[in-house]
Amino acid sequence: QELPSSGKGHFFLKHAAPFSAFLTDSFGRQHNYLRISLTEKCNLRCQYCMPEEGVQLTPKSELLTAQEIITLAKLFVKEGVEKIRLTGGEPLIRPDVVDIVGQLNKLEGLKTLAVTTNGINLARLLPRLKEAGLNAVNISLDTLVPAKFEFIVRRKGFHKVMEGIHKATELGFHPVKVNCVVMRGFNEDELLDFVDFTKDLPLDVRFIEYMPFDGNKWNFKKMVSYKEMLDTIKQRWPELEKLPCEASSTAKSYKVPHFQGQISFITSMSEHFCGSCNRLRITADGNLKVCLFGNSEVSLRDHLRSGATEEDLVQIIGAAVGRKKKQHAGMFVVPEKERHRVFICYRLTFQLIRCVIIFFFSPLSPEATLMSSPQCQDALQNLPSSKQRGHTFNHWLNLKAPLSKLTGKDFKKKKLTGQATLPVSHLELQRHVMTGGSSVSQKDLSSGFDTKCLKMETPPVDRVSVDSHSKETSPGSEFCSSDSGSCPKVPRASASLTHTDEEGRATMVDVGGKPDSRRTAVAGAVVLLGEKAFGMVRQNQVKKGDVLAVAQIAGIQGAKLTSQLIPLCHNIPLHHVEVSLRLDEARHAVEIRSSCQTSGRTGVEMEALTAASLAALTVYDMCKAVTHDIVIEEVKLLSKTGGQRGDFLRV
Repeated sequence: QELPSSGKGHFFLKHAAPFSAFLTDSFGRQHNYLRISLTEKCNLRCQYCMPEEGVQLTPKSELLTAQEIITLAKLFVKEGVEKIRLTGGEPLIRPDVVDIVGQLNKLEGLKTLAVTTNGINLARLLPRLKEAGLNAVNISLDTLVPAKFEFIVRRKGFHKVMEGIHKATELGFHPVKVNCVVMRGFNEDELLDFVDFTKDLPLDVRFIEYMPFDGNKWNFKKMVSYKEMLDTIKQRWPELEKLPCEASSTAKSYKVPHFQGQISFITSMSEHFCGSCNRLRITADGNLKVCLFGNSEVSLRDHLRSGATEEDLVQIIGAAVGRKKKQHAGMFVVPEKERHRVFICYRLTFQLIRCVIIFFFSPLSPEATLMSSPQCQDALQNLPSSKQRGHTFNHWLNLKAPLSKLTGKDFKKKKLTGQATLPVSHLELQRHVMTGGSSVSQKDLSSGFDTKCLKMETPPVDRVSVDSHSKETSPGSEFCSSDSGSCPKVPRASASLTHTDEEGRATMVDVGGKPDSRRTAVAGAVVLLGEKAFGMVRQNQVKKGDVLAVAQIAGIQGAKLTSQLIPLCHNIPLHHVEVSLRLDEARHAVEIRSSCQTSGRTGVEMEALTAASLAALTVYDMCKAVTHDIVIEEVKLLSKTGGQRGDFLRV
């Protein structure tokens, strides 16, 4: 329906100069940018955005029609909006999207007409969209690895997205903006690959800080800050140049000299841009949102359908804009200068909790436990002062005192009865291994629990298999070559344990004096699923998704995070990680093989073993809803090459 035109020219002339008061909030921010959602539907199921089963959709009759979208857009443009972006859901799955673009392009005063898309349908529609008047494109892409793309979005389509990106550059869109939500543990390792993506293409890759909305079941630990990303990139490209930007821009832009494209950072969490916000949003069902984080909405659809005049609608819009909060809908009240301290306190709190768990459940002595965990040492030695952390965190961070008191002899008296903890000296540790095991009687005097006996099974030295954890040479170690035709000789016991010092404390092996060499390792694992779960995996019918694809990605991620999971492992650059999974029909099992390669001073046995283990655990996690009768077995090192101890092949 068309709005009545009587008095229209006089009304807009009165309120449009120098900028509409109705689109200016109480903090003086002028809103000349409107985002319109064309649909709630999406053809992907991104893990940080939508549950796998989708969301309950609004009935079609309650969504804005094409004509209602044009009517509202015309109203906003007359009030001073210069840029409109079409969003979703996925806007390009709406059948009349080309017609909507064509009608919006006719609005006098509109300078930019853009679309944000996941790119699945972009290559097919973009020529017609450009002809209709589209002049800017944002494409969402969180990974450059096809298998990881399928894992994150729970759908196929990586090659369609890449085809859409190249089509946009061919048609002259400049720059083509690529939006990448950076998530710790998922894709922060691809930062450099995304920057390199701009070398030969006129792209603006925009790294977006992950925003923990209530509904996506994630948390702040997934967020990678702008400064952390920038530091990582500058280590590779120290010549990175900062580019000038507009006052209302949400992005901090940079460019590697001689690259065609550029990169940007959307710092919505660490350094919010609320002070210069110029955006308003209309949802697919016609509600006006003045802030992305806010729950407050005004239904323009209802007023429009009830016959409201232009002046009525402008008054309603102006009232909503006038209620806009200063920042993030008023959610974050921590002052800017205090926010960094808050993040530090949260991080150290998590470290301390982890430290307590390790401390009380580790089989090592108290001293060895604290020394073996860099997180514990960091948490205890680098606690913020009371002035830094504030009274809110005092009850958490006061753990430092009791932890310190529980070390040494005092801990042994309080924690154990009848005897000391596990051996704390070098000789006692060696004697413990030589005897083939010991029993430790353990009781916590502060609790009412009965004494428990912990049996520690340790094979005698003459039957010890390859020590895949140790990456140091042991005198007398022997390995046969892979072509010798005989079983590998088991290495003789080391004269000392390489990961403990003279006093029995855990310590990291110094590899500084070792020569660099090419090193590889292959590990394996087997997951026995049972007939029912195996059949569902084979038919790809498990509700959580493609078990084999997800387990493969988990294994690769695990290999890269080994040093964070195994305290005494070195953080080494991996040249290549490969994880393969094969279905064994006879045993109803998944066979896992992982291989890692590097060139350096220490081996990659632990990385290969971690990859196999994480892949196996992921298979279990995704299938446990079918049955808990799942067995993980045969986690072992299969082969290694390189290093002073020589090659190893399990036969």
